[in-house]
Amino acid sequence: MIKKGIFYTSILLIVAFISSGFKPYNSQINSGFRVDENEELLYVFPSQNIIDYVTLRVPFTGRYFIGYKEAIAHKESQGKYRKINTLGYIGKYQFGFETLKSIGIHDSVGFLNSPKLQEKAFVVLLSKNKYELRNYINYFEGRIVDGVKITESGILAAAHLGGVGSVKKFLNTDGERAKKDAYGTSIKTYIRDFGGFETKGIKAIKNAKIK
Repeated sequence: MIKKGIFYTSILLIVAFISSGFKPYNSQINSGFRVDENEELLYVFPSQNIIDYVTLRVPFTGRYFIGYKEAIAHKESQGKYRKINTLGYIGKYQFGFETLKSIGIHDSVGFLNSPKLQEKAFVVLLSKNKYELRNYINYFEGRIVDGVKITESGILAAAHLGGVGSVKKFLNTDGERAKKDAYGTSIKTYIRDFGGFETKGIKAIKNAKIK
């Protein structure tokens, strides 16, 4: 009888010991995960409370130039280097063949297969357009045209969409002549949506070419 009592008591103790390992842990933050007190970083476990999470934008591009070019690329091609649209525009930034020729690129197939060349071509075209629009940028930047604040980055984005001539017509007519592309996107939209980005680092170069 005594042996049976010891047996059952042992089982109860074992069950109680095991069960204690499954007690809920109420704290959402474990200070043991602190990397460095000076960095003030805590790693938070999954929580059902939405406020425990911070909304982040990835990649962290902000209003810097990298954010500018990636925003335009997303609009043009969803950021796809091999994209060819129904009108024959190609690449991440949707270049036309004549535009490519104007900056010294004659191999469209090679261009389509080279992300590095596409990134370089985008900057070169910005440099070329910035030179051709330099007087308009100096005069109109900060002004309001047809309800839209004019900025350098907005002007350059609009030139990428519709060409330098279309931007000049828009500004010269106080927004009355706002060209649209074949898909209905207006240069006014590009001036608005891509305004306020950092493009001051782009050099204005006459007849800029890929080297």
